[in-house]
Amino acid sequence: MPTKDALLEQLKEAKESWISGETLAAGLMVSRSAVWKQVRALQDEGYLIESSTKKGYRLRKRSELLLPAEIRDGLRTALFGQERIDYFPRIDSTNIRARMIAAEGAPEGSVVVAEEQLQGKGRRGRVWFSPAGEGIYCSVILRPRIPPYDAPQLVLASAVAAAETLLGHTALPVAIKWPNDILVSGRKIAGILTEMSVDMDRIDYVIIGLGLNVNTPAENLPPEIAGIATSLRAETGQTISRAALLRTYLEKLEGLYALFQERNFEPIRERWLDLAKIIGRQVKIAGVETTYEGEVVDIDPNGFLILKSADGTTQRILAGDVSLIGDCS
Repeated sequence: MPTKDALLEQLKEAKESWISGETLAAGLMVSRSAVWKQVRALQDEGYLIESSTKKGYRLRKRSELLLPAEIRDGLRTALFGQERIDYFPRIDSTNIRARMIAAEGAPEGSVVVAEEQLQGKGRRGRVWFSPAGEGIYCSVILRPRIPPYDAPQLVLASAVAAAETLLGHTALPVAIKWPNDILVSGRKIAGILTEMSVDMDRIDYVIIGLGLNVNTPAENLPPEIAGIATSLRAETGQTISRAALLRTYLEKLEGLYALFQERNFEPIRERWLDLAKIIGRQVKIAGVETTYEGEVVDIDPNGFLILKSADGTTQRILAGDVSLIGDCS
């Protein structure tokens, strides 16, 4: 473990009690000046650490940044986020970076996280609003042992993981909008962008990218999305720990991914249906080239939406923009 991380761990374990520089130096097997250097580095990362020539050091407040040390502190996963977390104060897109390191061989469960995205994207190339220090912008690398035609199941699993995360931290009316937008009171609060690389008849890797609006005040939402988007702070009036939310998301996603790997998709499908409440609804789905209208009959075992048209024919639809007929969403 790097000296800085080991120092932070000791300060956290002290629970705001003072630890002398001599004790820290001995435990870390470094000089007292090296301890001071690492304390300064932690302070630069947003940790409030008090120092006293007589008492030593104590941690008064943790950093609010999505640093690897904060994400891992209390993270109850076996794989996701344990081996590799790439952190960036600013980045073009976490999905772009995740694709890059996945192609270089980054292990499954690797996470890319950023404080700000300059080119954050939603589905169909739409820009995702990614203000610095206010949201969660992360991507997780998966290497599932499945044929490509099963990949849509992962889209639904990731949406359930995001929705369950919000339900675990708030009392908000969370719902899924097919296939993977997360809504609160009819307005979008999170989106998931899933991308994959296929080698012949097998999947090389899948990237699950999450954009979640957390601590953006309602008045700071851009005018062009203010009527259709929201944030946890806008809905609750409270500032919420982004690290705690991200830990929960990684735990939920890993649990659902384990079910998926065991070929046990049915519980995921049932939970998705419960959160989406779309069966029996009349919808319009705008695809890349075609628009469909009809009644949602089911989500099939492969994750496709089954739509019955007015003439009684059915369509299996993988992706598109869905709106309830007679509803502005």
